[in-house]
Amino acid sequence: MAKLLLGKEVNEKLNARIIADCEALKARGVQPTLAIVRCGERPDDLSYERGAAKRAEALGVAVEKFVLPEDVSKGDLLKVIDGINANDKIHGVLMFRPLPKHLKADQDEICNRLDPRKDVDGMTDGSNAGVFMGKALGFAPCTPAACMEILDHYGIDCTGKKAVVIGRSPVVGKPAAMMLMGKNATVTVCHTKTKDVAAVAREADILVSAAGVLKSLTRDYVRPGQIVIDVSINWDEQKGGIAGDAVFNEVEPIVEAITPVPGGVGSVTTAVLVKHVVEAAEKTL
Repeated sequence: MAKLLLGKEVNEKLNARIIADCEALKARGVQPTLAIVRCGERPDDLSYERGAAKRAEALGVAVEKFVLPEDVSKGDLLKVIDGINANDKIHGVLMFRPLPKHLKADQDEICNRLDPRKDVDGMTDGSNAGVFMGKALGFAPCTPAACMEILDHYGIDCTGKKAVVIGRSPVVGKPAAMMLMGKNATVTVCHTKTKDVAAVAREADILVSAAGVLKSLTRDYVRPGQIVIDVSINWDEQKGGIAGDAVFNEVEPIVEAITPVPGGVGSVTTAVLVKHVVEAAEKTL
């Protein structure tokens, strides 16, 4: 039976650190503040917003919401971003993406209008450059950062290990690969054009699955001794709930350790978002 890498345990440690750091900032007259920018009323955005706001406020981070209509113009959205950039009392920004369809062609320009110092979810080129160059520019996307928090909490040393990342998205796969490399792992990235992904995956000491395909990670992809970080959140009609990429009852008995879904990476992501806001506030001192 594999060890379960539970997000709850990681969050307990993260939350204690965040609360202490918030109190230290407030003692110096700084209230860490997160701005949430939302265009429209998408149910998934609303759900994440409720969770993020609740977590932030419980840990001592204030939240300001900027709710815009779904048909907001590019100009009006940029004005909101410019205002947030100019507001010294706002330290971090969460802007829901994808933006409405009529803004899709301008999404890169809109995201990059944000000051990277306030980009706590890795949406700007400046933050991405920081991840890829190993420099303190902006912040890494919260999901791959949550993967690293889990590895650190459970004392999983990546040095000299073979790491395989399944998925090359700019939000999870690519930054996760670079962050693993920053931990001195030797990294291979698999994608839809990779031949025999299962064979490559079996070579991994640390396997990060970010394919976003339900039941795509079967027993054929794993071997004993592996650490499996299942990043994806998929809807499982049969189960009537969320599940990762892994066929859990096949993979869990084989590997050494695995993150469950739910209860793994996703549960740490919001805590990382709040942690980034606090770190952004600390950098203003």
